Amino acid sequence: MKVNELLKMVDEAVLKTNIHLLDVQKRIFESPHTSWEFNQRSLELQDELDKLKRIREFLEKYDPDEDAEKVFSEEELKELLEYLAYMREIDSYEP
Repeated sequence: MKVNELLKMVDEAVLKTNIHLLDVQKRIFESPHTSWEFNQRSLELQDELDKLKRIREFLEKYDPDEDAEKVFSEEELKELLEYLAYMREIDSYEP
């Protein structure tokens, strides 16, 4: 796997997280009974978005055609791929 492929996965995860974050922020004002939960979720998503942006900045330091296996250990790469898969599959209707 190349660094460029990882960057594309990160970009997709950032996009999905941004969409979900906007949806949750919009729902904060729907009801006073649920606003706290949506506010908390929005803060969590913002933290995840910041984490994804830091990952992107880290990956941008490397040549896009470089093998990701040279940048990360096998375990780190596996964890990163699992995290990115989860963030890319985030459901906008998930509370």
